[in-house]
Amino acid sequence: MNYGDVCWVDLPDRGGREQRGRRPAIVGQDTARFARLPTILLIPLTSRQDALRFPGTLHLDPTPVNGLAAASVAMIFQLGAADVRRVGQRLGKIDSADLAAAQAIANNCRTCPRT
Repeated sequence: MNYGDVCWVDLPDRGGREQRGRRPAIVGQDTARFARLPTILLIPLTSRQDALRFPGTLHLDPTPVNGLAAASVAMIFQLGAADVRRVGQRLGKIDSADLAAAQAIANNCRTCPRT
């Protein structure tokens, strides 16, 4: 796994509004630098386009490079840690423009209005 990879993940039900279940997610940390950690930062994806109503989201079109099967929404405001054992097959990689956009959104999420 590398920063920007899109992988299948199995997110547990935490009893709240967090994304859960089997879904693609973007690896949101430099895994080479932090290779010994038992957790990894992930940005969950959803195919539900109505999620774009939330601040801290990014629309992603499917491409052969990212491996997504459908247009997706990166839920950057739900960036969170998960056990590395929850990460499965690599689908692809987010292109540099989308990765830069996601990073810019993540950098500004501390100022995102609460809904």
